[in-house]
Amino acid sequence: MTTKVHVHLFYGADPRFYRPGENIGCLYGYHHAESDEFKLSYSQDAKESKPVRLVRRALKTLLGFDLIHTMRNRDEMLRSDVIWTHTEQEWLSTALMLMMSGKRDTQPLLLAQSVWLLDKWTEYGVLRRWFYRKLIQRADLLTTLARDNAELCRTYFNRDATPLFYGLNTRDFPVQSPKSWQPGTPLRIAAIGNDRDRDWETLIKAVGNDPRFAVRLATRRRIPRALRSLNVQVAPAAGLKKQRELYDWADVGVVPLRPNSHASGITVMLEAAAVGKPMVVTNVGGLQYYFSARAATYVPPFDADALREAFLGLIASPDEALQQAQAASMELVSRDHTTQHYAQQHVKITRDLLRRQAQHAQGARPGNANARVSTPGRGGM
Repeated sequence: MTTKVHVHLFYGADPRFYRPGENIGCLYGYHHAESDEFKLSYSQDAKESKPVRLVRRALKTLLGFDLIHTMRNRDEMLRSDVIWTHTEQEWLSTALMLMMSGKRDTQPLLLAQSVWLLDKWTEYGVLRRWFYRKLIQRADLLTTLARDNAELCRTYFNRDATPLFYGLNTRDFPVQSPKSWQPGTPLRIAAIGNDRDRDWETLIKAVGNDPRFAVRLATRRRIPRALRSLNVQVAPAAGLKKQRELYDWADVGVVPLRPNSHASGITVMLEAAAVGKPMVVTNVGGLQYYFSARAATYVPPFDADALREAFLGLIASPDEALQQAQAASMELVSRDHTTQHYAQQHVKITRDLLRRQAQHAQGARPGNANARVSTPGRGGM
């Protein structure tokens, strides 16, 4: 039998329009799960006028998820056996749509992946938390991209969650283990990211106006004028070509972070490991779930002195810096932090979920193995 999987992504991630002409597939690599066993469909972006776009975005801001985009894809989702989601913005809206659409035992199973939800949870008011807890009851399996987030699912929702490994598109960033490493003068530091938990302030305090360092900070987030420094160039690195050029220029990558639970910065770590650059990273968010202390220099949060000393340590010990970059490259390969593996993890947990559902259905309704029985609250590794 073929399992119909619908991959529900945010508006703007429609694979039909993602990097057209490159045949790149889905943004996050879910297309690697396509097989005779799993037939995938994807949410599609509808053309919309500016007034409609404003209404959709306003409702998204109010609810915390894009209900209009989800309702536009409702029919295809309801024809599927399983729905995969990438963040809480997709599964929250999907859960609401399913709850509005009739009996649960005739509906697809929902895999609900959370990224920022657990970090924001304590910031939400009582009403929003109540609403989201109602919606999470419709999820058949919870997943996260970090162990820290998985543990918080148990704390906040009394639900087990399955932590998955996010992956790199190695077609965009082929893995190249470095053969040598020598720091430039000044040390050239690449700082990339738009996540809300990037700590650019601590980075600039550590290296700003210090002639030993040259920094290119690629972000769409606003950097306060008070933090601007002569040796820190701030500009987005939009597009794959610009990102590659930045990594080629750099001696080292840096991921400065505020405390978080969702492995903020892992994409940059994967890219830096692939291109063979040593990394200095704030030790938060469960990043050592992906790369060990052999593969990156980890520093405490908000510690500008430790961050500066980490860079100086790389300059003073080029051989150790090279060994670190080689270890990161090796761990990326040995742990298979790729989009292919990311997709195959979804295949495995979906098979397990369908098997448990079939066993439950057979036990609940003898002679009717096709009966659909939901399994709320059952997750874990």
